[in-house]
Formats: sequence, C-alpha cells, structure tokens
Amino acid sequence: MTAKVAAIGLGEMGSGMVRALLAARYEVVVFNRTASRAEALRPAGARVAATPAEAVQDADLVLVSLADEDAVTQVLLGDLAGVLTSRHTVLDTSTVSPPFSIQTTEKLAGKGVRRIESCVMGNPEMARAGRLRVFAAGEGTPGEDVSAVFAAIGQQVSWLGETGRASTLKLAFNLLLGVQTAGLAEALEFAGSAGIDRTLLLDVFANSGWYSPILGFRARFMRERDYRPAAFRSALMHKDLRLGCEDAAGRGVPMPVTGAAADRFGAVVDAGHGDDDAAVIAEGFHRDPSSAR
Repeated sequence: MTAKVAAIGLGEMGSGMVRALLAARYEVVVFNRTASRAEALRPAGARVAATPAEAVQDADLVLVSLADEDAVTQVLLGDLAGVLTSRHTVLDTSTVSPPFSIQTTEKLAGKGVRRIESCVMGNPEMARAGRLRVFAAGEGTPGEDVSAVFAAIGQQVSWLGETGRASTLKLAFNLLLGVQTAGLAEALEFAGSAGIDRTLLLDVFANSGWYSPILGFRARFMRERDYRPAAFRSALMHKDLRLGCEDAAGRGVPMPVTGAAADRFGAVVDAGHGDDDAAVIAEGFHRDPSSAR
C-alpha cells in the first residue's frame, strides 16, 4: 500500500483497527499515551513513535481513536497544532457530538487539514478482523487512499454526506445499545428478585425472538459476571448516552428512555466500574433519583 498511516489512540478498537491495517500490508506508525499499548503492536509490524508529532511526520492518513472530546481537542488541536498540514487527511473514529465534530472539522479546515468523520460500529474482535461497519461523512468524496483504508477495516462502508451525519448515526445506534443493555439488566434484576436464576433467563433469552447478536454479546458478560477486558467501557457508554441526550435537547427532541439509561450508567461510573464492560450494569447499580444527571 502506498499510503502511510499514523494511528493515535490504541484502546481495544484502535488497536484492532491497526492490526487489520497491518494485515492488509499497510505501513503504520502508532502512538498512545500508555506506551505499553503501542509496544504491544510492534511485534505485529507497527512502528512505535514517541510523540504524536513523530507519528504523523511521514504519514498521509492519520487514524484517530480517542475516548472523548477533550482527548480529540488535545491531540488534533493541541499536540498536532502546527504539525498537521494539507498533506494529511484525518480519519477520526472517535465518538463525539455532531456539533463538536462540525466545529473540529472547521477548525482543521482553517489550517488546510481535511478531517473525515469515520465512525465505526462493531466490537474489538470485529476490528481486528477488518469487519467493522464504517459511517463516514465530510466535504467532497473519500478519495482512493481513504476508501482503501475503510475497506481494510470495514466490511461495509456508508458515505453519508455532510459532516455531522456520521456522528449522529453512530450516537443513534449507541443510544439503542445502551437502552437495550439497561433493559436486559433490569429484566435480570426483576427475575432474580423472584428467585429465577440468571442463567435460566439468559438461556431462554438466547433461544428466543428477543435475541440479537449485539445484545447476546453483552449477555455473555452478564452470564460469566466477568466484565474485563471490556469491549465497550461503561464510562464510554455513559458519555455517549449523555452526548445523545444533550444534542437531542438542543433540537427539542425529548429522550426520556435514553435519559433514564444514562442515569443508570452514571451510577455504574459513580460506583467505580467505568472501566468495566457496559454489561456490568446487570450487577444492580442505581443512582439516587434526587441527584443530578
């Protein structure tokens, strides 16, 4: 592959995408604040950079996978300020709000740097196998190099047009996931209060019309009651539900069910389980109804 890729942010999803790119014979330079995550990719063929600036120095495409808006701001508008040029295209897979995405894209465009919303759907296993679903948006068309990277990490790519649309669609699916996960947790709690074993309910669920692959994935964590390593951290689920509620409020759209799910995940984070998989909500965390969301 002719395009050189810098990958910044190597959580489970970021690391998985890097492995898929390496399998597709891309030259990839990686950086992560926790250096051990970057070093873990060296045996697979990645080159490890000491700083974000070093990572992007010779790159054409910059693949970003960061936890939240503060991290995106720090990296793209802080660490890489004055380093990114018109030669670079930023593929930002971080889940952020649509307004933030639009603002960040405009700020980078003012410096001649193109940012493409590159939201991904799936889990770390799918990321490693190059089987994610990619929702992309931005000005113009993706271009051959960008399309090739998307093909390496994704089994399905949807180009949605103007910036903000990919973030909206990604949040919409994460809101659905959060609500469904909270609903399954409440079903377990309700049945358990009547003496029905958790395993029995999950066995029936697995062979019922209520089963879905993505909810079944969370159910496996709940069955084992082992929530690490997390495929989707509770803190990130809470963040995404909150972002969705805030963006919806700005559009005058009520979100009472999503708001209640956000409260439940807030309680999980408050209890110190933010780094556990979102399925840990099944362990019965609740927040005082009088507390602020």
